[in-house]
Amino acid sequence: MTGRVLVLLLLLVASSAGAQRDTGITAPQVRVRVAFVDGGCDASTHVTLSHQSSSVAEAAVNDKCEVDFSNVQAGSYHLTVCGRTFAATDSGNIELPSTGSAEFEVKVKRTSDFEWNSGMSARAFVSASDLRIPVRARREFDRSNELLAKQDFGQALQKLNKAIAIYPAFAVAYNNMGVIYARLGEAKREREALEAAIRINDHLALAYVNLGRMNIAASDFSGAEAALNKASAFDPAETVTLLLLAYAEFMDQRFKDAVATSRRAHALQGHPALVHRVAARALEQQRQLAGAIAELEQFLEEEPGGSGADAVRKELDIVRAIPR
Repeated sequence: MTGRVLVLLLLLVASSAGAQRDTGITAPQVRVRVAFVDGGCDASTHVTLSHQSSSVAEAAVNDKCEVDFSNVQAGSYHLTVCGRTFAATDSGNIELPSTGSAEFEVKVKRTSDFEWNSGMSARAFVSASDLRIPVRARREFDRSNELLAKQDFGQALQKLNKAIAIYPAFAVAYNNMGVIYARLGEAKREREALEAAIRINDHLALAYVNLGRMNIAASDFSGAEAALNKASAFDPAETVTLLLLAYAEFMDQRFKDAVATSRRAHALQGHPALVHRVAARALEQQRQLAGAIAELEQFLEEEPGGSGADAVRKELDIVRAIPR
């Protein structure tokens, strides 16, 4: 794929444990505001209020990019904000008061859609049909990427449609089209485009990854596992795919598989430290607390700075305090 852009919409997942205090007192209203660094909002954004790995409440944002939760028991929780156009973001521990209302703001940054000849893009399988892409179709495709970089989704779609009209077997163009539809919140068209890419090139790992990410956003974790297992088979050195797969397995309560997949990712060069958080949460569910502590300590060894490290340190304190 040298010299061309592939679009990859990543869903990097993180969560932290919380110790809920069972006081029997409820906060009348909890408001969560999702603030996008580049402004605007994303209609696909969901906010989950959780205690440890259990969801207490979940809702989609309104037109003000806010969510209100009512009658939530006072105590320690954490918020997870997910959407199709940004990495899942965890708030770390938050405290809900026993009296009055509470407001929280979670800042998110849209995921970069472009990978120039690096990571998965450089290793993605190129079918024989891709090698025959006409110059005119390639030109429309490249122009579409320029428009995507400017967030001009309508014009970018037009250019992709022109590229596909010139060359109907343009699998990567369908993949990129699927990501644009994700940015526009059009899930049905997103899925159709990704499935079209796979029909043309059933070895296109990137399309399977995007399909897996879409299934995760829809809470179809078994469907995500199927897509991500195929992506990993075609591109076994891609650690982000394994991270997403481990998260899907964790959410599907396949804790042993989540740990095994996280460790597969850890064995590869350049793996994200988040694989250790997923493994730690899965080990906690199996009451393997020593193993969970070791995974969290490994996270801090690999990523000692940043907000993620602060959340892991808090989680470590919680896990260490659990009676053996």
